[in-house]
Amino acid sequence: MILQDDLTIKALLENTRRIAMVGASPKPWRDSHKVMAFLLQQGFEVVPVNPSFAGHELLGRNVVADLSACPGPIDMVDIFRNSDAAGLIVDEAIDQKARLGITAIWMQLGIINQKAAERAHLAGLNLVMDRCPKIEIPRLAVETKASMPLVAAQ
Repeated sequence: MILQDDLTIKALLENTRRIAMVGASPKPWRDSHKVMAFLLQQGFEVVPVNPSFAGHELLGRNVVADLSACPGPIDMVDIFRNSDAAGLIVDEAIDQKARLGITAIWMQLGIINQKAAERAHLAGLNLVMDRCPKIEIPRLAVETKASMPLVAAQ
C-alpha cells in the first residue's frame, strides 16, 4: 500500500528501527549523506548500500554493495536513486523481503515509480513515495522506537 497520509507515515517511522539506505553517498554535500547522518542522530540503525563504495565505512557504518549483502534484519529500504533505478531496487527488496524482514520501501523526494509501487504493494510491502524522512520526522513530531532505549527481556 502506498502510504501518503500523515498518520500512517508517522506510524511507519515510529515502528522502524533499521534502515538500508540505497544510494548512500560518502560526499558530505549530497542529500543522501545528510539524511543518513540525520537518521543516525535520531537513533536509527542505518546500513549504507552503495556498490561503488562497498567495503568502506560511511559515518562509522560498513557499506555493502546491495541488499543481498545487508545483514538483517532491515525494517525499511530508503531509496536515494533515480526513479527508473528505483524499480530494480524494489524488485531486490521484494526478493530479500523474507530474509531481511523488510516491511516498507521509502522513495525519496522526486523519486516516483508507480509500477514499482504496485509490485511492492502486491508483495505486501508498505511504500512511501516522493517524501523525505528528514523532513517528515520533525514535521510529524515522530517519536521513534529507534531513539527509545531497548528493554531487556525478563
